[in-house]
Amino acid sequence: MAYLVSHPDEVKVVSKRFGMGAANLDRYLELDGYKALQKAVGMGPDAIINEMKVSNLRGRGGAGFPTGMKWSFVPKQSAKPKYVLCNGDESEPGTCKDRLIFEQDPHSVIEGVMIAALAVGSKTGYIYLRGEYRYLLPQLQAVLAHRRELGLLGSSILGQPGFNFDIEIVVGAGAYICGEESALIESLEGKRGVPRNRPPFPVTHGYLGQPTVVNNVETFAAAAHIALRGSTWFRAVGTEKSAGSKILSVSGDCAAPGIYEYPFGVSIQQVLDDCGAKDVQAVQVGGPSGTLINPVKFNRKLGFEDLPTGGSFMVFGQGRDLLAIIVNFAHFFAHESCGFCTPCRVGTTLLKNGLDKIASGHGTPYDLDEMKRTGALVKRRSHCGLGQTAANPILDGLQRFPQIFEQRLAHRNFEPNFNLDEALEEARLITLRDDAEAHLEQEL
Repeated sequence: MAYLVSHPDEVKVVSKRFGMGAANLDRYLELDGYKALQKAVGMGPDAIINEMKVSNLRGRGGAGFPTGMKWSFVPKQSAKPKYVLCNGDESEPGTCKDRLIFEQDPHSVIEGVMIAALAVGSKTGYIYLRGEYRYLLPQLQAVLAHRRELGLLGSSILGQPGFNFDIEIVVGAGAYICGEESALIESLEGKRGVPRNRPPFPVTHGYLGQPTVVNNVETFAAAAHIALRGSTWFRAVGTEKSAGSKILSVSGDCAAPGIYEYPFGVSIQQVLDDCGAKDVQAVQVGGPSGTLINPVKFNRKLGFEDLPTGGSFMVFGQGRDLLAIIVNFAHFFAHESCGFCTPCRVGTTLLKNGLDKIASGHGTPYDLDEMKRTGALVKRRSHCGLGQTAANPILDGLQRFPQIFEQRLAHRNFEPNFNLDEALEEARLITLRDDAEAHLEQEL
């Protein structure tokens, strides 16, 4: 992991770069111990926030909001309780890098959360763990318990009077929508995970209506190392607008899938070369909600100014049925929609049904045009990021891979959305009729 290496030239690959055992606190203390936390205590809240701003650390969950700026928005003089939430609800298909960070380097995440707490004046933190990661709960709880025993969590941390902070772990129920920060907060409050209207934003009206900082697992890990090594060290890799490195979950048709890390600004082609991907048809960057690109675009760069990603990097070889993959994505979004707003609730179902019709060989050019219109409407009018990105793989596919749709079209004329004669099959069975008059001829 580049956050753990001493020089930018060392930034490369892969999961083996993570140096620490999941719950091996003794080894952690032998390496950097709690030096990041010690240094942050000496810096004070304003200096911590300023260091994050200067580092240009941006959220690693995909949205890329500047971390230091987010922390600075928490009211300083407010007597209200403040909260720090670690978003561990890693639900984007094709992403598993946060799981590895929890397994291999949980202490950096915890220290990042504690440094954020120092910066904003919080005494309570939560780790919201993805439901499918429940198996990590015992070892994460063991890490927290061990830290409490060593005075690195709880009351008077590091012997500092008034530095009181503790962390609780809450396990989600596997809802994709709870990766959105306000839906996560709703779930944490014991409510249905539905995104809130914004403004107000969580930094002023978050958990229980109080000021709340929400950041991704990887973001907190990066913050801990910035506190320890400084913003100059962090900005030594990456680009002007995308500082530091990014951890990727590389999967699909390649010889060496796994967890990779690169400085921002790396090209798609470089990642493909490193993971041994040959004869690639397409790459899905950022999961289904991200961007689907063809080989013409493999010179594009990973970064907030070009191709942002929360970490998912899916490779599809020429042997893959790309339309089937897009259909699968559409079914995923229709299933995961929270149902709060009509554009998403209805629109994702319409998109799913339209794709099913085309994939089954019954689509027409009219259906393609209708999907473009519906996709644009869902993207523009949906309440939250789920609906706003649900049409991405369809619209990208229509733009960059039109042939996969056109080759499935039945003909150039209108065809009904369902087979009228087949719809009468149940009636024929009930009446025991199968004569000509019990059938309908469809004129196309």
